[in-house]
Amino acid sequence: MGKVIYKTNFGKYTFNISANSFYQVNSIQTEKLYNLGIEGANLKINDTIFDLYCGIGTIGIFASEKVKKVYGIEIVEEAIKNAKENAELNKIENIEFIAGDVEEAFENLIKKENLAPDIIFVDPPRKGLDETTIKNIQKITPKKLIYISCNPSTLIRDLKKLEKSYQIQKITPVDMFPFTSHVECCSVLYLKDSIQ
Repeated sequence: MGKVIYKTNFGKYTFNISANSFYQVNSIQTEKLYNLGIEGANLKINDTIFDLYCGIGTIGIFASEKVKKVYGIEIVEEAIKNAKENAELNKIENIEFIAGDVEEAFENLIKKENLAPDIIFVDPPRKGLDETTIKNIQKITPKKLIYISCNPSTLIRDLKKLEKSYQIQKITPVDMFPFTSHVECCSVLYLKDSIQ
């Protein structure tokens, strides 16, 4: 069990958070941010989701009631312990959390486990996505990609690479940090071949 230093309600869910786990401090705007992603993904009950950089499992848990299965990947082991606790705490049974570097764990899921998601959510650190992850997304071509970013410059860099396969439907900024120049953005991308 991860050492819990804080417990919070977020939407209708309860979350345990430990010292080394990332969590957005502006919970009101975070709920809006995640709901933008979930609405943009237009989730279906038979969908499988990969939640990359999942932290304590917030996005995956929010999406879980609308889909068949969620796989979350996060490098911080304490955050994954919290994520597993949070799934249990909220009685979520269709979610699996994996501790590991996204670059390697994501590749393992698609190559060794032979899993192919319908939708991928990414919420990377400020440095954005690594080249291997971008190549793997382009290789398995999920129908939709929801990219949540805290750094507009790396977001734009990565979207340019993804535009070969994906059409950007919408980019919505969310003011998470009032009276600063920083924003989070939620980008909704659809696979070009899947757009009717």
